[in-house]
Amino acid sequence: MRLKIISLVEPAAVRLLPAGLAARLLAIVDRVDAMIEGRDDSAVSQRTVVFAFAIRVLSAAIAYLSQVAMARWMGDFQYGIFVAVWVAVVILGGIACLGFQTGVIRFISEYRAMGEEDGLRGVLRAALAWAFAGATVMALVGVVVVYFISDQISNYYVMPIYLITICLPMLALQEVQDGIARAHNWPGAALAPTFILRPLLILAAMAIATWAGFAADAPTAVLSAVAATWVASLIQFAVLSRRLAGTVPKGPRSYFPRQWLAITIPIFLVEGFYNLLTNTDILFVGYYLPPDQVGVYFAAAKTLALVHFVYFAVKAGSAHRFATYFKSGNRERYEQFIQETIHWTFWPSLALAVIMGLLGKYFLVLFGPSFVNGAELLWILAAGVVVRSSVGAAESVLTMSGEQRTCALVYAASLSVNVCLNMTLIPRLGLEGAAIATSAALAFEAAALYAAAKRRLGLHIFILPARTHITPRGATR
Repeated sequence: MRLKIISLVEPAAVRLLPAGLAARLLAIVDRVDAMIEGRDDSAVSQRTVVFAFAIRVLSAAIAYLSQVAMARWMGDFQYGIFVAVWVAVVILGGIACLGFQTGVIRFISEYRAMGEEDGLRGVLRAALAWAFAGATVMALVGVVVVYFISDQISNYYVMPIYLITICLPMLALQEVQDGIARAHNWPGAALAPTFILRPLLILAAMAIATWAGFAADAPTAVLSAVAATWVASLIQFAVLSRRLAGTVPKGPRSYFPRQWLAITIPIFLVEGFYNLLTNTDILFVGYYLPPDQVGVYFAAAKTLALVHFVYFAVKAGSAHRFATYFKSGNRERYEQFIQETIHWTFWPSLALAVIMGLLGKYFLVLFGPSFVNGAELLWILAAGVVVRSSVGAAESVLTMSGEQRTCALVYAASLSVNVCLNMTLIPRLGLEGAAIATSAALAFEAAALYAAAKRRLGLHIFILPARTHITPRGATR
């Protein structure tokens, strides 16, 4: 039996601390013990969240150092070109999945709850096949489109765009594989290939290429990213296939394409709008400003990425629980768990936002002297992230509770606000305009998600407690 932390801390706390402070400390330690030892859904989800956050923190360090190295190798101009095309293809990789990367989490949770193993086997096969096939078609169409409009694109972007399309099918496949692993509470299989292995492989491939005599420019960096993405995705596919073979029994498969698409199309809109919303600023900076400014802005955004990881970790560890509780009809536990996840999101996000705002400029200088100009952007961007964290993983609650259409409308509106603000502010204020536009759009998104959850589900999804309880129209208590 494992020794509990509280048994180690309690003697010293009682002897050395005032009674009130010791009691508060022991209460916190007791909750940590409950999270580590607990077998209930909340404890399992907390462990998943902590594990997911730990992976993202580790990946943040790896990705950050790799981006620093690449910026140093390439210079701000070539680095900005690489950043612009990489962000664009990552967005397209999520869009190509047609919502299956999130829908598969809901389907797996529901089929397991209902014991529908034929449907479970069917959706696993269909989701992976669609992601790869859909992204392949999108890549081919993209190459044709770029060929015909290449004279309207800055020439330094054309070759990197052609090259980056090669990794689009594997990016889409990785998105769905992440969802399948998350639905099975396998955070390592979900996150490590994408957020640890891939950036390490990109860095290694870039180092080998430059050592072999290739120019340290955007095309070389893009080819390094392509190779790394293919290798990481195939490794994840092999690991996931082996684990699924031991979890999902062999048997016939049932396919319900109309039923699945009725759910995933709104999710596709949600994911598409969300990806555009979180990257619109970089795309517009690339449109209005030269590549070196794209590099500075991206470096500032990367520096603040640790704060975003709190939300991502909570979402990774809780989305499938929302679907399970909602489907089971356990309203009390459903609401309680939602409130727990809001606190898991907000307070760590607030603390990390302050820390990164204070120390961020010391990280930016690692990229090079010109990147320090992005330090003033950190506080602006951090404000938006903190406001957004006040509603936790609200979009996952809506999506996993059958309100994916409502969530899609929220993100469509938020994206419209973001686009309008970027088009208005960037030409006038430059990088600061992009940061203000992004934070304002995040604040709008938080308010809209809160209003949607309150009206459609009768939920108070906010960090501050509700004064009165609200029941959705037509619902019974």
